[in-house]
Amino acid sequence: MTDVAETGFAIHPMDQFIVKRFFCDAAHADCTTDIKWYEITNVTVWMAAAVVVIIALMVFGSRGRAMIPSRIQSVGEMIYGFIYKMVEDVAGHDGVKYFPFVMTLFLFVLFSNLLGLIPMSFTTTSHVAVTVTLAGIVFLFVTLLGLARKGLGFLAMFWVSSAPLPLRPVLAVIEVISYFVRPVSHSIRLAGNLMAGHAVMKVFAGFASMAVISPVAIGAVTAIYGLELLVAVVQAYVFTILTCVYLKDAVGDAHH
Repeated sequence: MTDVAETGFAIHPMDQFIVKRFFCDAAHADCTTDIKWYEITNVTVWMAAAVVVIIALMVFGSRGRAMIPSRIQSVGEMIYGFIYKMVEDVAGHDGVKYFPFVMTLFLFVLFSNLLGLIPMSFTTTSHVAVTVTLAGIVFLFVTLLGLARKGLGFLAMFWVSSAPLPLRPVLAVIEVISYFVRPVSHSIRLAGNLMAGHAVMKVFAGFASMAVISPVAIGAVTAIYGLELLVAVVQAYVFTILTCVYLKDAVGDAHH
């Protein structure tokens, strides 16, 4: 095997996911170890960048409320209408009052995904710690909302009354397990898809430095980048629509 030091060729696709101090001189200090909770990292910077972009789009971009909207206002209105209809269709009329919560989640996930496609940026939603936190917020919100609205009647969703009586206890156990697995699947789906796509893109970008396969690699990187752009939007949509499905359990009817 040819030594990497001789060829100068090495691919480290997972390095892009390392959490580092943002204000750190790598030549004189280790930027990746013993990071304190109050220190600014690449994660916090790009999460803050997503918040800034959301504010710029939805607050400053639409503050004029012009009858003939600007391009930015049109984008904001399109996203607003799309998510509102999603919440109404999936969660029902009672779920519409929680539209601001769902809208905020969608915008944060969407722009975190999209900002991660900028060269030299950091994809915050590729980290399970971030996506688990988001999914955990959804899980707690839906559970507490269901208990607040329905009391112990919320537990009726685990009892499938339409099934034969002997099967109901078994189905109830399955329903309980599937309910508590929700935040796991909700979070891993998002982080896993983004991490896998970015890792593959980094691998092909590394091959692009080799003269023999450079044209093929560049074409592959371009195609994968386009695919990742689609994945960024689709995964934000999937995360949001699952949130609406879970919200329906809290505001809708239980199994019959």
